[in-house]
Amino acid sequence: MAIGNPLYNLFGKSPIKPLQEHMTAVVECAEALQDFLAASIANDWPAAEQVYNRIYTTERRADELKKQLRLHMPNGLFMPVSRTDLLELLSVQDHIANRAKDIAGLMLGRQMRIPEILQDAVKEFLGASISATRQALKAINELDELLETGFTGSEVTFVEELIEQLDELENRTDILERDIRHRLFKLETALAPVEVMFLYQIIDSIGELADLAERVGGRLQLLLAR
Repeated sequence: MAIGNPLYNLFGKSPIKPLQEHMTAVVECAEALQDFLAASIANDWPAAEQVYNRIYTTERRADELKKQLRLHMPNGLFMPVSRTDLLELLSVQDHIANRAKDIAGLMLGRQMRIPEILQDAVKEFLGASISATRQALKAINELDELLETGFTGSEVTFVEELIEQLDELENRTDILERDIRHRLFKLETALAPVEVMFLYQIIDSIGELADLAERVGGRLQLLLAR
């Protein structure tokens, strides 16, 4: 019994709990972007900095969980999933937290404000992307049940339905992103070129939150297929 193992002390023998804990922290990073966006729209940069610091702290916590998982996950797991598959899933999850920190960091560093005519659309777009990350967490939180059932039966069907819903959420963000990009295109001549460039970058990064959430679902789907 590896009592000296910090991963064991926190979560026991199974790596599933820390994987779920990591995804929970990842989603917290994404969710905090709503508060950050509200502060930036209000031109309240001290408040925006506080939110950024919250995202930074949570991302660091996720990084520590990731480190412990990588260091202490045993090579031989008595589970119907491989160590490699779990580590790949962890890596995709981690990119979500990194992207959330990147979005807030870029906007804070440049004190970027979304043009008023785009603000409602960007709020909706960000909300949809965050919903996708929450759906991915919901699916990851079913890993316990999947293990208990040996990746068979009605639990597999339930998780597959969660993943299908996640795909639908990601498709919705694609539609919203195309609409925002089209609106921004119409505004380009009224904005400074460098401002336009960074706005497109922020839009791309918000969309990537949903893309990465869908990839989490995809990795989980591969586990079901095996």
